[in-house]
Amino acid sequence: MWHDGPAFHVSPFVEEAPLRIPALTVVAALAATGCSNGSITQNREAQARIAANAAKTQLAPFKGSEPLAGTPDAFKALCKADLERAQAQVVALKKLDAKTNGQAVLKAYDEAQTALINASNRSGLTHEVHPDAAMRDASRECEQQVDAANVALSQDRGVYDALSLVDLSKSDEATRHWVDRALLDFRRVGVDRDEPTRQQVKALNDEILKLGQQFGQNIAEDIRTVAFAPKELDGLPEDYKKAHAPGADGKVVISSNYPDYFPFMTYAKNAKAREKLWRAYRQRAFPKNQEVLTQLIAKRNELATLLGYANWAAFTTETRMTRTQQAAADFIDQLAQATEARAKKEMAELLARKKKDVKGATVVEPWDQDYYEDRVRAERFGYDSQAVRPYLEYARVKDGVMAITSSLWGVVFQPVKDVKTWHADVEAYDVLEGGKPLGRIFLDMHPRNDKYKHAAQFDLITGEADKRLPEGVLVCNFPRPGDLMTHDEVGTFFHEFGHLMHTIFSGHQKWTPISGISTERDFVETPSMLLQEWAQQPEVLKSFARHHETNEPIPAELVEKLRASKEFGTGLWARRQLFLSAVSLQYYSRAPGFDTAAVLSELQKKLSPFRHEFRDGTHFELAFGHLDGYSAAYYTYLWSSVIAKDLESEFQKNGYLDRDTALKYRHTVLDPGGSKPAAELVQDFLGRPYAFEAFRAYLDGTAAKTTDTAKDTK
Repeated sequence: MWHDGPAFHVSPFVEEAPLRIPALTVVAALAATGCSNGSITQNREAQARIAANAAKTQLAPFKGSEPLAGTPDAFKALCKADLERAQAQVVALKKLDAKTNGQAVLKAYDEAQTALINASNRSGLTHEVHPDAAMRDASRECEQQVDAANVALSQDRGVYDALSLVDLSKSDEATRHWVDRALLDFRRVGVDRDEPTRQQVKALNDEILKLGQQFGQNIAEDIRTVAFAPKELDGLPEDYKKAHAPGADGKVVISSNYPDYFPFMTYAKNAKAREKLWRAYRQRAFPKNQEVLTQLIAKRNELATLLGYANWAAFTTETRMTRTQQAAADFIDQLAQATEARAKKEMAELLARKKKDVKGATVVEPWDQDYYEDRVRAERFGYDSQAVRPYLEYARVKDGVMAITSSLWGVVFQPVKDVKTWHADVEAYDVLEGGKPLGRIFLDMHPRNDKYKHAAQFDLITGEADKRLPEGVLVCNFPRPGDLMTHDEVGTFFHEFGHLMHTIFSGHQKWTPISGISTERDFVETPSMLLQEWAQQPEVLKSFARHHETNEPIPAELVEKLRASKEFGTGLWARRQLFLSAVSLQYYSRAPGFDTAAVLSELQKKLSPFRHEFRDGTHFELAFGHLDGYSAAYYTYLWSSVIAKDLESEFQKNGYLDRDTALKYRHTVLDPGGSKPAAELVQDFLGRPYAFEAFRAYLDGTAAKTTDTAKDTK
């Protein structure tokens, strides 16, 4: 779904592109469990670590991007060195007496994990963004080797026994939380099973990784195109038409890439033309991913049942905030009841609008919804989504996002020149606080062949206090400088930048495995979904949204129309998210061998109304990338939405540019990383447990709204 949706719509970039957490199979990719007490004291300790880390002169220099600018042989050699370093630490660990030298055991295990995590970061990014096929192949090879090393480590009974014997009675809560979760992860991969079972687990993990890589590769490399007569572009913006001139045959070729696809579905007046492109988009990765998806589901089910779980969904949810498969299903059902009435009302409004164009129409087809939502907003609210675009030139938006986050959190983004990267498009910035570096970010923001097709944040280097600073990468497919963005794309920019800042702020923990975005996986989207809300606040937009030709600021009246129009479609958006959540949960809850298209159709009927993804002859599920990344837990987005809305209530009271609130949020929620359970992070900020009421009020249209800044931001 790509349109100017309601306030908390997740744009299509977000829907189909998860945050890229290091792929450490079932060990590090799984979230934490366990409890810890204390909050504000620990957060002060985290702040002190950040300040101390930034002040250290002996910290490792920023070199995370250099291997991506090298050769495939050098990339492989570095991967080999990381693997050897990890193995050496494991050997050293097992020679230690864990009862008398526990801290040395923890440090050795941390160093082994660090080598593997950063090798995984590097290879995971490279195969998604590098223009050289040989480098992408080298990175995939490295990723497989790292995954195998992780599986071997996770099944090393000697390491598990040593960690179990460490006396944690005098350790801080973050250390206890880390070790508790590490021991659980060991048990979840069969460390306490016999040798044949451990070997079977290892083999299954190898297969799952390769299948996941193939699933994503097939999506990325399959770009569909449709040729149209120029008149079929009627309704599209002039700059879009100019960028898509007819070829020698007089036809205009439109691709399935985001910058082509989503404007076409929103603005093209010709329904048959929209249908052609809609169907082509849902042919991506067909037929290649049919067998890949079937095998991915089957192998994950085999692994889960081997380890004693009912299915992969039960295995996956154990370490989420939900804790159980049933709790996730109940959450979906609860939201289904809460959203049904509003979704039906909104769909009826779309059908009524379609009947003005098509007499006797009885259904809003899936290729109609984006178009008619845009028409309803234009006619009912006087909001024309194209009218906003001239105020959203890419370079201004980028500067605006960085200026807003700089002001909120007291940091500076300093451009870094002459840094070695993987492509000329990539920009690098050091993030400074009080003149001291906190980390480095890279922006790879524009589409090209063989690049990740969605929007995501990747870790490059996971930081650790006193040792190294974090480095993160934003990978998007936005228009280039001088070109105009949609407001949805601006929301996506804020969303992904929220991930990026979370990576930098949280990358200063005592131990690497709890540094960075290492909370429970169904919480990781919460900070980004919260920051996404800044994209429609008047005080935020007026700070950077200026006409690309006249330099006039965006009119306040237009902003208010935009905000009002965002309310329409909330129910339909939530229903579609529920559908996608149900698909991912059901695919990994059922016995393997089922017809994925049939289940898609079944759930579509159950959770209607919303914009459908299935029609005979289409294969949406084969290009639904989350079926690999988030697997059974796509509900993460809605779960995170509920918590983000609760967190937003504090900014609604105090103002979206109020630095005191922003800094409290940073220090209580972002800075601690994975050093404590996510529920405690939220309670530290709100002063109470998270609740459903704010999200329900949002769905009901009764949520509080702010139209200006409550406190001075300077």
